Amino acid sequence: MDLTEGVGESSSPPRSFGSFGNYDVRNEVYDRFVESGHKEAVSNPELFREMLDAHFNRLPSSYVLDVNMDRVEDVLLHQRLLTLAKDPEKRPVYHIRFLENLCTITDDGDDLQSVNIISPERPDFNADNGVVPSNKKIRDHAIDFEPCSKLEHLNLDVRKASKGVEETYHRENASRRQDFVHVPTHEVVFSTIDKPKLLSQLSALLSDIGLNIREAHVFSTTDGYSLDVFVVDGWPIEDTDGLHKAMEKAIARSEGSWSGSSHSHSAVDKASAAQAKCGDWEIDRRLLKIGERIASGSCGDLYHGVYLGQDVAVKILRSEHLNDTQEEEFAQEVAILRQVQHRNVVRFIGACTKSPHLCIITEYMPGGSLYDYLHKNHNVLKLPQLLKFAIDVSRGMEYLHQNNIIHRDLKTANLLMDIHKVVKVADFGVARFQNQEGVMTAETGTYRWMAPEVINHEPYDQKADIFSFAIVLWELVTAKVPYDTMTPLQAALGVRQGLRPELPQDAHPKLLDLMQRCWETTPAHRPSFSEITVELETLLQEVEVFTRQETKDAVNGS
Repeated sequence: MDLTEGVGESSSPPRSFGSFGNYDVRNEVYDRFVESGHKEAVSNPELFREMLDAHFNRLPSSYVLDVNMDRVEDVLLHQRLLTLAKDPEKRPVYHIRFLENLCTITDDGDDLQSVNIISPERPDFNADNGVVPSNKKIRDHAIDFEPCSKLEHLNLDVRKASKGVEETYHRENASRRQDFVHVPTHEVVFSTIDKPKLLSQLSALLSDIGLNIREAHVFSTTDGYSLDVFVVDGWPIEDTDGLHKAMEKAIARSEGSWSGSSHSHSAVDKASAAQAKCGDWEIDRRLLKIGERIASGSCGDLYHGVYLGQDVAVKILRSEHLNDTQEEEFAQEVAILRQVQHRNVVRFIGACTKSPHLCIITEYMPGGSLYDYLHKNHNVLKLPQLLKFAIDVSRGMEYLHQNNIIHRDLKTANLLMDIHKVVKVADFGVARFQNQEGVMTAETGTYRWMAPEVINHEPYDQKADIFSFAIVLWELVTAKVPYDTMTPLQAALGVRQGLRPELPQDAHPKLLDLMQRCWETTPAHRPSFSEITVELETLLQEVEVFTRQETKDAVNGS
């Protein structure tokens, strides 16, 4: 269960609606339609207003704040696309239009040097508005994102990570000739069923056509649909006919990935068949008492429960959004949990596999997640405790890898603590047994912790988990959220280009060395968890010996 960033990166949690300050955006939208003489707004104002309210109420408040008052007709376009998306045969629904030619600086005809990605038509809201701008091209290893005031309190200028390189670059290029060219930008609006990694799928689709994402406005409806608005360049002409045809072909190439694959036998039926061989894990739902909800994900909720007198965690899949893909993932998770038993892996108790009431029951972890411990409770770890946490994680992951399991979503939100602060690997919703070829290509995980080969849709293996561990280790050392001045998509784009978290100055040098080896771009250069465990245990012994000696010296000195 993804407890931090939505399981689907496109998720925008529903929020209460109202006004922005003393300014009611929805009233203004309605008034604009009436003033323009819109036929439906004038002929049947009550019905039209009811339709507008229903549309706004499906979407998060960030959508309301993102409405361009100079183009209120976009609201009706979005409403129509969401309606069309209800038909599985039409998904994904999309709309393409030319926006404008942006003035771009070039250097002797080479790559782009600077671009203005803020359309003057778009309003400027600076917080929580669902906007995800992408990075621009990179020259001379200076990682540089376009600044955009419509981000989550962030200045996307991450040049501080390579400040010296960039300053040298600017000095060397100050005297070069610069020309201005016009770059056509287009808007592509998608609507389809919301699901995990939808944003990644859509961005890959645009990339397949040769488009570069400048902005992405990402929204999820309360009833499980998505509305994703991309501002792109890379299509050389204003005319959109060719772009429409290219989009049709790109979607046709990925056919079958939009509504979930169909199977002659549901995965839950397969899991039930397997259960006949080992029926002691099938839970009688009548014996399960469900308590308070702990967390929510895109397709299910996590509850605190009681089963046969013991505290348990209950992951319940939402039946209204259940499809073959989710049932298959459920069966996979059950199959993996049944086969694992380790001190540093959350203990499986049982499952209910009778659709549509699907749930997984595991031991309850009263210490909560490492993510909450670090970032919500603001705990800064001392080195011995930090190393004990890291060793727990490494041992749990070493066990999984030895049993041919790839976790694929290793992050602090999926690392839980028991009452004694023992850390256990949890949430096997996207975990898989490694296939016979030893590699995978499907993208899964959470962007801030995702390995570059996974982001790039390249073949990957268990070393992808090692990269994620490096980010977890960085979190333990710094007590910070990785890439906290960037959105998830920006972080992914940066990692793909070689970006890594800034190394902390006061960390133990052996930890820094391990961290950097674990997030090497080339997977083969990363150590295994067996090697990592040995290194961490050796370092802990050194630290404990040093601490005991310090204590002894202090006592003798006094």
